[in-house]
Amino acid sequence: MSIASVLHALALLALMGAASYFQTVTGFGLGMIVLGAASGFGLAPLASVAALVSLVTLANSAIALPGTLHHIDWRAVGAATLGLLPSVVAGVVLLDYLSGAASGILQILLGAVILYGSLAAALRPAPLARRSGDRGFFLSGVFGGLLSGMFGISGPPLVFQFYRQPFSLMQIRCALILLFAMTALIRSLFSAWNGQLGHEIWIQTAFAVPAVALATVAARRYPPPISGVATRRIAFGVLVVIGCYLMVSAVRGWLQ
Repeated sequence: MSIASVLHALALLALMGAASYFQTVTGFGLGMIVLGAASGFGLAPLASVAALVSLVTLANSAIALPGTLHHIDWRAVGAATLGLLPSVVAGVVLLDYLSGAASGILQILLGAVILYGSLAAALRPAPLARRSGDRGFFLSGVFGGLLSGMFGISGPPLVFQFYRQPFSLMQIRCALILLFAMTALIRSLFSAWNGQLGHEIWIQTAFAVPAVALATVAARRYPPPISGVATRRIAFGVLVVIGCYLMVSAVRGWLQ
């Protein structure tokens, strides 16, 4: 193994540790941060990183959730799950039917919607006065699943929906971590079914899990001293970056 390969592997481990800390504090971000950075810096092939992220997300959830399940609004999570699971498959099927140009246009529109909603929420980060109905959580699951199936990014609709609720940050974090764990489980089972979880992925997972575990425990014991409003602003700020990323990547695909 070359020195460059070793440095890339260490950088990926450090990135996963940092992303795991962020996800444990906010409830989301592990997959989006790791996949975005791995793509931007060319740390590893995206297909293998995506499979690795799904497995370490399960490890992060297994450490972050014990002792916190009583904080979860199970009606909200249940409604989101009902929308999420079938729409992931629908997103994959829809992507197969769309042409490259149509897919790019849809990606730009989705990015613009995420950008607009997140900017508006970041400027006024106070939660809603009343909890949304189950229909709102169901729709956030539907759109999250479609994004996951088409572009591999399921977070924005779910994050936006939960962070706008009059929930405590603990309730939000636990609900999102659980939802993303279910998404990661589906992806891992799908990857295993297609024979994409080779021995190299399992070796990488074995090295990554200790870093993820340490970061997750550190986040549970030593969360950053920031207010609920600041945490909401950070969450919506990350969504702004994701919206911009979707739009820029679609335009870049057209130019190439």
